[in-house]
Parts: sequence; structure tokens; C-alpha cells
Amino acid sequence: MKKALFIDRDGTILVEPKTDFQVDSFEKFAFVPKAIANLVKIAREMEYELVMVTNQDGLGTDSYPEHTFWPYQNKMLEVLESEGVIFSDVLIDRSFEHEGLETRKPGTGMMKKYLAGAYDLANSFVIGDRLTDVQLAQNLGAKAIFLGETSAPAAALSTADWDAIYTFLKQQRVTRSASIRRSTSETNIEVALNLDGTGKMSIHTGLGFFDHMLEQVAKHARIDLSIQVKGDLHIDEHHTIEDTGLALGEAFLEALGDKRGISRYGFFILPMDEVLAQVAIDFSGRPWAVWQAEFKREKVGDMPTEMFFHFFKSFSDTAKANLNMKVEGLNEHHKIEALFKAFARAIRMAVARDLQDNTIPSTKGIL
Repeated sequence: MKKALFIDRDGTILVEPKTDFQVDSFEKFAFVPKAIANLVKIAREMEYELVMVTNQDGLGTDSYPEHTFWPYQNKMLEVLESEGVIFSDVLIDRSFEHEGLETRKPGTGMMKKYLAGAYDLANSFVIGDRLTDVQLAQNLGAKAIFLGETSAPAAALSTADWDAIYTFLKQQRVTRSASIRRSTSETNIEVALNLDGTGKMSIHTGLGFFDHMLEQVAKHARIDLSIQVKGDLHIDEHHTIEDTGLALGEAFLEALGDKRGISRYGFFILPMDEVLAQVAIDFSGRPWAVWQAEFKREKVGDMPTEMFFHFFKSFSDTAKANLNMKVEGLNEHHKIEALFKAFARAIRMAVARDLQDNTIPSTKGIL
């Protein structure tokens, strides 16, 4: 579904004259500071359709003749279009406030097209400098950005700076989440993942040490993670650990989508007492795992040490990620915990969104 920015004109794009509130001469014609620069970035970098929605009191009457409006309206659009800012629609209500017409903001009479179901209004915004713009957003089922020196409590953002509007919109990408259910004759696994979370976790695999390691991933990657596993532990731990890695990798692949705007690469060197762990990850679309770690004990807690690599290899296979891991040290518990923590921090770097670049991080155009 399409998303839109419904943008007011006077006071938002053009400076609104304080005398008669009409831009009807070139002496009164001026752009709001930083409006052009940020509209250019929004048009270039984001996937919003731009729609101008403006009340022009009495346009076409003796109090506001047509010939005192269009030269400056057209000049504004000409300047913006020369910089790549093109409005798909310009909606102008000519009525006076006392007429109470449905077409006048905050009414939606001019906007039936956008209410017909083809637009994702819940993730669209109205940008304006009046409370009627905030009310219009509410009437549309959209969100409001209030541009002014005061604040509007009902607005998603109140600011006097177009730079802040750009930054706010840049952060409004859809939450990256996934829910995976993997069911076989050996395991039943449910994974819920939110890459834009805060570290919330609910992890139960039936293996205490494995739970503890996966909790490190949620905490240090700063992702919300739920993993619920019922495995054939009466046989051994293999299927539970392997299939959890496969399900978790699949969740990452789904949550990342086309990987537009992510950093893609993550790398971290992590000390833990006498141990030094190094992890690098590339969500390249190509699975590969390199492992440089040796363990002298058969188990750490209730987790076989031979399964450490198998878990990460399984994750790499379904996440379609390149994973390079190395650890040196003396304490076996420290070594594997350091690897999990470094793995988490490398993920945190790799999935981070780049606010300056919403493209796919590859010259191929696909990952």
C-alpha cells in the first residue's frame, strides 16, 4: 500500500504573511527555512507520495482574486520541481471558515481518493503549522507532524525545524519483525523476533545453558526475542540446538526483508576476563561459516561443546549470512559466552539502519 505526506502550504512550505495571511506578491514570497533542502531529501530517499493540502480563504472572490494567487503558487511548484520535489496532487479549498464546508481542513471532503483503501494512512503523515492540520491527520487516521514554536500534544512530532521533520520521517520505516514456526518429528519451535526492539526476551529450549547464551543475543543485539522449543531431549541435545539455529536464522532472513538501508556488515572484538572473541558477520545472501575455536571439555553446562559450531552454522545457512568466528582463552565457559556476546554485538551493527542511505547495500541491487 502507498504512503503519503499531506503537506500544508502557508506556514509550512512558504512563510505565511502575518498581516493578511496571503502570499499575493513577490515581496511576500519566501520559503520556510530549510523546507526546500529537506523536501528534496524526503523526495529522493523516501517512498512517500507528496500531496499538498491547503486552505486559501475566498480564493477567486474579490477578497482574494485568482491573479494574485497563481503566479506565486506556480513559482513555488516550479522551484520545488526543479529540485526533484513533485506533488502528485495539489488540493486547494477556496471556502471561508464560517462556511463550514467538508472540503476545508480539517474536513476530508477533498481527500476521498485517499480514504478509498489504496493508501496506508496509519503510516502516512499530515505536516502543517496549525491545529487544523493535526485534526486533519486524526480525521484521516494518519499521524501529525506539527511545525511551530509551540507543541501539539496529539502530534507524533512537534518541532520548529524542518531538519527534525526529515530525521523523524527517516526513522519511520516499518518495524522489522518475524514469527517462525518450525515443526518436525524431532522438534517444535516457535521464534518471534523484532530487530527494532529493546532486548526483551522469553527463551525456553529445555537446555539451561543454551537459554543463557540465547539471552545474551537478545540483550546485546538489543532485539526482542522469544524462542519456545519442545525437542526430543530424551534422545540427546542435537536436534534442539540445530533446529533452533535454523529457525532463528530463518527469522532474521524474514525480518530483514530486502535489507534496504541496513549496514549489512557487523564486526566486534570482545574481551571477557582472559578470553578474546572476534566475530564478523555479513548478511550477504550467501551462507558461509568459518570457525576457529577449540574446547577441551565435552560439555559446558548441559550443552555439548561440539554443538557450538553446529548452532552457528545452522544460523548461517538459513539467515544466508557469512559468519566468521574466533576465540582464544582458557576458561571454556568464558570462551563460548564471549562468542555469543560478540555475535550479538556484530548483529547489532549489521542490522542497524543507516539514516542517510535507504538503498540496498550492494552494487548488485539485491542481497
